[in-house]
Amino acid sequence: MFSTRSVHSLAPTAPPFHNILDEEIADGDASHDTIKTYTKQFKLFVSWCAERKIELIELAENHVKEYRRYLVSKKLKPTTIALKLTVIRRIFEIAVERGLMATNPAAKVKPPKLIHDPADNNNYLELEEAQKLVDFLPKGNSMVELRDRLLVLLMVRIGCRQIGLYRLNVGDIIRKKDRVGLRVTAKGRVRVVPLTPDVAKILEKYLEARRANDERLTKDTPMFISVSRNSARQRLTRRSMQTIVNDCLEKASLKHSETRTVTSHGLRHTVGYLLTQAGKSLRVVQEALGHADPRTTAIYAHIVNLWNDNPFDSIAISSA
Repeated sequence: MFSTRSVHSLAPTAPPFHNILDEEIADGDASHDTIKTYTKQFKLFVSWCAERKIELIELAENHVKEYRRYLVSKKLKPTTIALKLTVIRRIFEIAVERGLMATNPAAKVKPPKLIHDPADNNNYLELEEAQKLVDFLPKGNSMVELRDRLLVLLMVRIGCRQIGLYRLNVGDIIRKKDRVGLRVTAKGRVRVVPLTPDVAKILEKYLEARRANDERLTKDTPMFISVSRNSARQRLTRRSMQTIVNDCLEKASLKHSETRTVTSHGLRHTVGYLLTQAGKSLRVVQEALGHADPRTTAIYAHIVNLWNDNPFDSIAISSA
């Protein structure tokens, strides 16, 4: 019943494989990046099996555990190993559902435990540092300068995810009376994010600069575009977005320190941290950042309370 030929339809280079992912992952609504990640990770696993002459039809739980040991030996982070095992488990789960395999060899293989204290997450900026970053952003009115300024502000001022900004189109601008917002899509959710007046003003100036450059803006026009010779006016890649953010952090001397390295996602953490520090309720912060799980938002309260309300200060013992 389970032929080698049928199982080989799971080979990441075979056309049916991509059809399977399109139909099954995220209930048939997986993003291009998700499909790309699944393909890449499964391809690495298949290559590992091929090197050891392990046929997919012969896979057993011990083989997947051996792969896990291999990943651990490469000193990969537990979160990275968890992603790789999740991909393998889900693809074999689909294979079982489609009658390509009898059992899922990865069903019971768990990733290494991650020992992590949320308070250790200092990949965010303090208020003074966030202001310093904004002060170092491009000040000119050229299209590129306005683009870069808007991109970083939407992260460090509004808390947008990079993936949400990557997918953003001009048609995702929402206007309600005198207010402006953006319809962002990330983590499988669509939500409207209201902009502050200063950020909305930068957005309008950016669009004006593009129109002045003889660009016709439609609802499907990418919000952030490239200006390089080979990809002019095409959607700015996520790698390019990260480069812009890193360059701005470097100029402000905020990218690296002895205890942290700030990333674009760290700017989103900054917004959560600063909102909580300003006394906003966890519910407000959860809605502002679009967290599906309130436990994610609670991390910010844990960090703020740890440093702002140290319980040990109440012990009346002098160490002077």
